[in-house]
Amino acid sequence: MSGDFKDKCGVFAAWNVPEAAHVTYLGLFALQHRGQEGAGIVASNGGRFQGHRGEGLVYNVFSKATLANLPGDRAIGHVRYSTAGGSLAKNVQPLWVESSLSEVAIAHNGNLTNAVTIRHQLEKKGSVFQTLVDTEVILHLMAVAEGNAAAKLKTALSQVEGAYSLIVMTREANETKVFVVKDPYGFRPLALGRLDGGWVAASESCAFDLVGAEMVRELEPGEVVEFSGNEVKSWFLKEKAKPAPCVFEWIYFSRPDSLVFGESVYEMRKKLGEILAEQDKANGLKADMVIGVPDSGIPAAIGYSQASGIPFEMGLIRNHYIGRTFIEPLQSIRDFSVKIKQNPLRGSLVGKKVVVIDDSVVRGTTSKKINQFLRDAGVAEIHMRISAPPTISPCYYGIDTPQKKELIAANMTVNEIRDFMVADTLTYLNMDLITERLKPKTSMCDACFTGKYPIKPKDIV
Repeated sequence: MSGDFKDKCGVFAAWNVPEAAHVTYLGLFALQHRGQEGAGIVASNGGRFQGHRGEGLVYNVFSKATLANLPGDRAIGHVRYSTAGGSLAKNVQPLWVESSLSEVAIAHNGNLTNAVTIRHQLEKKGSVFQTLVDTEVILHLMAVAEGNAAAKLKTALSQVEGAYSLIVMTREANETKVFVVKDPYGFRPLALGRLDGGWVAASESCAFDLVGAEMVRELEPGEVVEFSGNEVKSWFLKEKAKPAPCVFEWIYFSRPDSLVFGESVYEMRKKLGEILAEQDKANGLKADMVIGVPDSGIPAAIGYSQASGIPFEMGLIRNHYIGRTFIEPLQSIRDFSVKIKQNPLRGSLVGKKVVVIDDSVVRGTTSKKINQFLRDAGVAEIHMRISAPPTISPCYYGIDTPQKKELIAANMTVNEIRDFMVADTLTYLNMDLITERLKPKTSMCDACFTGKYPIKPKDIV
């Protein structure tokens, strides 16, 4: 992806699974693409919770020793990318509070659109917050609610708005429960699986593949699945849900080997490329090869190639071994941050007319640099194709997007963007064609393309 979208977080849980923390560790490893700033696991053997959290990648945060200190057959985990609260150690999830009689741990994928308002209300009543993340308001709302754990959770969630795929583990009177929750709009993916007689839950099905679990189904919008002992219950937060799953999970965020919102992510991305090719057939575009911007642009490039008959080639090579930080050299090495991630295959590009497929454009600066690399490698023509409509509005539901003034498509025409990106032609995917050709089973959230938000953000001007 040649932009600045970053998705917020992945969640995983294991219930009645031996060595649940180890299984959760593997699940988080499979979800690492959803967040690289921090990771955490809270586990239980039926008694008091044990947890470990830290900044960095999953394999840096955990070791054999730390996992050995997380015994039990139930655990919840989280990988984090900060969209609310910043990247501080205290903000790493699962968040976890305890008293002599009860404990609650929570892992959250999404963004609450009224968290600031609720936080101010709670602070006026004496609540003291320990983190800067929106998720903590749910813990405080549960703390002042009446009833058992399920009732407290329902009361708390009735007061928050926005996107939340949650895993909540509670202990009351030595009874441990795990709740798997999807908000009534179903913005973010969340699925259930079976493993060795027990249960697992994850943001994406690719995590089930790694731990050897069988996917059962995805949660419905507004659904809560409650695990207690050997009992599994399903209930809903509201009688009427308003499904609005995020279309960008298909376009960019989810791993291509996942099933998300009932569809193969890989196949959906190929179809997006096919639609782009159909748009170009009418224009009579002639080119020598199709290349994709790794990694998320590759499936769409394959689909474009197959539909157009133009050969697919690996014109760009991505370095997959970049950690969270690296030491940048002096400014004499121009555009180092992009070069370290993408490098052109010079020998196969000289004199070629190339169709470059990317999944989206945010600020446009990275696309410009990649295209300049291609020019320097001897490419004769660059025909930029984006397998999504223009991104004109920020996301408030768990995607870290720039403000509207920084979104290039909100401030330039397509021709101006083409010139800025040093491309010969530029075409975006038509939103109507996505709806017509992909035929999603439900209405999707496409606010980043249309500016039409399912929930009006109360805390954001």
